[in-house]
Amino acid sequence: QVQLQESGGGSVQAGGSLTLSCVHSGRPYSSHVMGWFRQTPGNGREWVASLRWSSGRTYYADSVKGRFTMTKDNTKNAVYLQMNNLRPEDTAVYYCGRSINIGEANYWGQGTQVTVSS
Repeated sequence: QVQLQESGGGSVQAGGSLTLSCVHSGRPYSSHVMGWFRQTPGNGREWVASLRWSSGRTYYADSVKGRFTMTKDNTKNAVYLQMNNLRPEDTAVYYCGRSINIGEANYWGQGTQVTVSS
């Protein structure tokens, strides 16, 4: 059973930075795509970023492009989301997910809260 464990959420002021971490139980396969998603109350889960495990190539939603950076650490089976220049509208529960397609996830972590105050 795949387990994804997120950490790193918290509260920051607008313009600040946070880094989220997601550890995958066991090594992801080369076909796997790791992703970050976010959700606010009353809304569906929104795709934020994805990374192909084999190549490390990344993809971003327009709303975070240029501010967020997704990376991986092969030795730790982990992915990270470096979030800079945070805005109040980035406030959400952030989830790590795994799939084989960009923008999708079949397995989810438990989520971590990010709160950005103005």
